Amino acid sequence: MHHFQHTNNELYAEDVSVRELAREHGTPLYVYSAATLRRHFQAYDSAFDKVRHITCFSVKCNSNLSLLHLLKREGAGADIVSGGELAKALEAGIAPEKIVFSGVGKKYWEMTYALRAGILMCNVESDQEMELLSRAAADTGIPARMSLRINPDVDPGTHPYISTGLKKNKFGVAIERAPELYARAGKDPWLEPVGIDCHIGSQLTQVSPFLESLERLKELYTRLQGMGLSIDYLDLGGGLGITYEEEDPPHPGELGEALSDALADMDVTLVLEPGRVIAGNAGIMVTRTLYTKETELKHFTVVDAAMNDLIRPSYYGAYHRIAEVTPQGREVAPRDIVGPICETGDFLAQDRDLPFIEPGELLAVFSAGGYGFAMASQYNSRPRGAEVMVDGDRAHLVRERESIEEMIAPEKRLLTHGDG
Repeated sequence: MHHFQHTNNELYAEDVSVRELAREHGTPLYVYSAATLRRHFQAYDSAFDKVRHITCFSVKCNSNLSLLHLLKREGAGADIVSGGELAKALEAGIAPEKIVFSGVGKKYWEMTYALRAGILMCNVESDQEMELLSRAAADTGIPARMSLRINPDVDPGTHPYISTGLKKNKFGVAIERAPELYARAGKDPWLEPVGIDCHIGSQLTQVSPFLESLERLKELYTRLQGMGLSIDYLDLGGGLGITYEEEDPPHPGELGEALSDALADMDVTLVLEPGRVIAGNAGIMVTRTLYTKETELKHFTVVDAAMNDLIRPSYYGAYHRIAEVTPQGREVAPRDIVGPICETGDFLAQDRDLPFIEPGELLAVFSAGGYGFAMASQYNSRPRGAEVMVDGDRAHLVRERESIEEMIAPEKRLLTHGDG
C-alpha cells in the first residue's frame, strides 16, 4: 500500500497536493511518502520477529540522505556496494555494526574505509578479493569480519539483468568452492569468517527461490561447523518484489514465516537486504507535458522527464503505472509517453492506453521510489531533478534541483583554452 491517492480529482502525496509541489519545485520531480516508507519498513522488519535479525536497507535502491535517515530512525541498517554508499549511510547516522558491504569490485581504499568505520562484515565475492581484504586488514591493523557470497545456482525467475544467483552471473563464489575458501580464510590471521551471504536477484515474486537457496546454504553451514568455523550471521540478501502492473508478490509476512521456520535449527543472526519492497511504491516521479505529436502510426506525448531521469522503462522494458495528476476525463487511446533525449529508446511508456494530455499538464509515474533517482544521469547534459519528502501535511526538499552551473563546474574549472 502507499499514500498517493486522488482526492477531489487531484493527486495527493499524503496530505500535500502534487500539483502544488510541481509548481513550487518544478519538474521532473521525485516525491516520496514518509508514511509509506515507515509502513513498508515495519511490515518487512516485523515479519522476522521470530528470529534474531538485522534489516539492512539496500542503499543502491535509493540513496537519498533524508530517506536513509528516516529508515535509520525506524531501526534499519544498510547494505552498501561502494565507498560512496558507506559515506552516505554513516552520514545518515546508521550504526556501522549494522552495515554490510556487498559488491564484486571493492577497491582497496573502500576496504580500508569500511574496516576503519567498523562495519559488521564484508561480503567477499572472489578469492582475489579475499586476498586484497586480508592485505587491507593487515595494513590497517584491523582484522576483517567477512562472509563469502555464495552463488547457489538458483533461478529466481526474474529479469535476466537483475538475476544474480545463477552460475552464469558475475556474482559470488560457486557453492562447491566455498569450503576451500573458508578454510583458507580461517587460517588467515587477518580474516574472521563470521557469516555466509547469498543474494539471488531482485523483484522476486515467489518464496520458493529463497527457500531453495536456504536449503543449500544450510548444508554449507553444517559443513563449516564441522570444520570448526563459527558462523554467526546468515545474510540472505533482499529481492522481494513489488506490484508494478499485475505482479502478485508474496507479503513480507509470508516470506518471514517461511524463512523463520526453515531457520529454526540454526543458531545464527539473519541479515536481510530489502530495497525495492521498502522504497519502490513509496515514491512517484512527476513530469510536465511539453508537446503532443501525431503521426500515421503513433500518438506521442512529449514530457520533460526522460530516460536520464527514470531509466527503468528503457533499460529493463519495465512497466510503471502513469496517471494524470488532475484527471480531465478525456478519451483514452494508445499513446507513447516519450522524453526529450535524442534516443528512440527514450520512453516512459509505449502503446499505453492513456487520455489525451494537453501541453503544460502533469503526469505522475508511480512505483518510482526504488531505482529511480538512484539510476539517474546527466545524459544529454540534462541536470538531474529535485527530490521532495512528504510527511503528513508537510513537504521537505531533500535534494535541490541540479543547476547547469553545478553540472559543468567540475569541467569548467579545469578548462584549458590554450591559444584560443
